[in-house]
Amino acid sequence: MNLLPSEEQLDIVSAATEFIESRLPISDIRDRAELPSAVDSARWREGGELGLLTLGLDESFGGSGRPLDDEVLVFAALATRLAPGPFLASTLAARVAAHSGDVELTELIGSGKALVGLGELRGDGAFGADGFKGSFDLLDCVGGTHVLLVAQHGAALVAIDEFPDITPVPSIDPAVRLSTSTVISGRVEHWVPASTDPIFSRAQVLAAATLAGLATAAKNMATEHAATRIQFGKPIGVNQAVKHMCADMAVSADASVSQTLFAAIALQSGRDDIEFQILSAKSVASRAAIDNAAHSIQVHGGMGYTYEHNAHLVLKRAHVYSHLFGEPTEVLAQLLQQGAAQ
Repeated sequence: MNLLPSEEQLDIVSAATEFIESRLPISDIRDRAELPSAVDSARWREGGELGLLTLGLDESFGGSGRPLDDEVLVFAALATRLAPGPFLASTLAARVAAHSGDVELTELIGSGKALVGLGELRGDGAFGADGFKGSFDLLDCVGGTHVLLVAQHGAALVAIDEFPDITPVPSIDPAVRLSTSTVISGRVEHWVPASTDPIFSRAQVLAAATLAGLATAAKNMATEHAATRIQFGKPIGVNQAVKHMCADMAVSADASVSQTLFAAIALQSGRDDIEFQILSAKSVASRAAIDNAAHSIQVHGGMGYTYEHNAHLVLKRAHVYSHLFGEPTEVLAQLLQQGAAQ
């Protein structure tokens, strides 16, 4: 199986990369750290118009109809540049709206005119077609119209007004706006069961793609610094300890990208070991992102620990995404219960 990207895929990734670097640069994370939203609404709409939120959506709903592995490559590229904004929630929410036949909402989300945040159920609670209840962590819901709730049995789109007393809380990642809300009884606007579309599996794959991109970002930062930082007349990369650490980071980053691409292909082709491959991708990418980010800080030395450097931003984003759609320990436990790969 050829896992190398095609020319068309490279063109899509290049367009996404150029947009992020020019319109949503890393500097925005610090510039907007004290603002209500981490992303400018006008620039978010530009990304929607470019098709970043509808890449895998059916063409009949204004999407590009691209396969999941294309979305994996784009999400990894976005994460490599630490792109802020609820790309994951909005991409999946557009699918939920489309499956529900809500053409207007699908267009609003896909064009970036309606922003959708992510809701993660914490502790007791439940959600389904008949409604939802419980305590939720809300990610990037500031200025949003809807919240996406995802579980193994299905995905729900809920109007933001269904969440009472939304309370902002500090977030480890300055590019993620975090809040909480407890719902006694809420109404679900759109519900898509897993039998219609395995949204949860797609969510895990795209979260793994984000983590793989973060692992690559950390590796790139470390190797560039190791090649350009001169001590005692030589780049620090000539030192065996630094050289071996960078090599290990490169292996981890490549492994996470390859496994995530394979998980995407497994999901699309209906292999018997879909769950094994997806859980493997989530676990491998989580570990790679966190370990590479920590090693990158170490390679950078004292400057790597400062707020002004970007190294800590990668580590913080990695910790946030490693806890989405399954805690790391839960994902590993589920993986160990799987049978052998196909």
